[in-house]
Amino acid sequence: MKILSILDRYIIRKFLGTYIFSIILIISISVVFDINEKLDKFLNNNAPLKAIVFDYYMNFIPYYTNLFSALFVFIAVIFFTSKLADNSEIIAMLSNGMSFKRLMKPYMISAGVIAIFSFLLSSFIIPPANKDRIAFQNKYIKDRSVDYATSVQLQVDKGVILYLERFDNKTREGYNLTLDKLGEKGLESRLIATRIQYDTANHWVLNNYSIREFQGMKEVITSGSKLDTTINVVPSDFLVSVNDFEQMTTPALYKYIQRQKERGLASVGDVSITQFEIEFHKRFSSVFSAFILTLIGAALSARKVKGGMGLNIGIGLGLSVSYIMFQTVSSSFAVSGTMPPMLAVWIPNILFMFIAAYLYSKAPN
Repeated sequence: MKILSILDRYIIRKFLGTYIFSIILIISISVVFDINEKLDKFLNNNAPLKAIVFDYYMNFIPYYTNLFSALFVFIAVIFFTSKLADNSEIIAMLSNGMSFKRLMKPYMISAGVIAIFSFLLSSFIIPPANKDRIAFQNKYIKDRSVDYATSVQLQVDKGVILYLERFDNKTREGYNLTLDKLGEKGLESRLIATRIQYDTANHWVLNNYSIREFQGMKEVITSGSKLDTTINVVPSDFLVSVNDFEQMTTPALYKYIQRQKERGLASVGDVSITQFEIEFHKRFSSVFSAFILTLIGAALSARKVKGGMGLNIGIGLGLSVSYIMFQTVSSSFAVSGTMPPMLAVWIPNILFMFIAAYLYSKAPN
């Protein structure tokens, strides 16, 4: 018994073919507009043609393709299903005893292929590519890298609190370090250094330092001009830009979030750790959004209407825009602390799941 019938293969080809065509069409237009917008900056900053093509646009295309994958899925389903309905092909399928539930099988298989491909892209392929794209943007378009931090306070180990007045990543130097070690009975020791230099890994060089150790009623003070030591912190722990989470694979992103939570960091500079959590949950929610939007698109477009394809495409675009808008609004609630990041990311899927269930119940059989 064949797993896929001729009809299944026909619908899968139509689905994936339309999906790829819509990506090529919309991304091509996006690239043209982006070139037009940034051409002056390319010329003024003497960006090499090779870097523009390979470092920027070759990484721009997969990034934005994956970012708007849900929109492309919706457009593809609405377009080719409306065409099938307009040609009375769906009527013929249902008239021959095929249920709408059975008709959805090739749709769901296609959505599954796209969802898996999208997850692999966002989790493992795009983040390394984003490093080149963002590096190009910082050099030739607008520098958003973070090389300076002030008033850094974090827990570097259990019971060890670090405070750093300022740090300059260009010189790898920091000023006015305080390192407190807390025990069961309170403060056990305090290390102070007027200047510190980052070397490699967790290796730091302290200059003009003093160490106060509290041993009951006794206090021991040690001081010196230079001390090589290991502190469980690196500059990237407190030098965070808005683009950093885009450069992390999903496992690395999860480890980073857990590491910062253990250190008690809610935000670093202007960047909230919540933004990293939102990105992490989005990579999983997008997998399910492909199925939900496919079901909505198919149920909405399967019925032949007097308005033809145009009406279905108009309704579909309206729903897809509202989905993206709702996703953006709910994410802003998480950033402001009104809502947990996981709930904020999944709310659009939950809401549209009810819409999908309603449209499915009204679909022709």
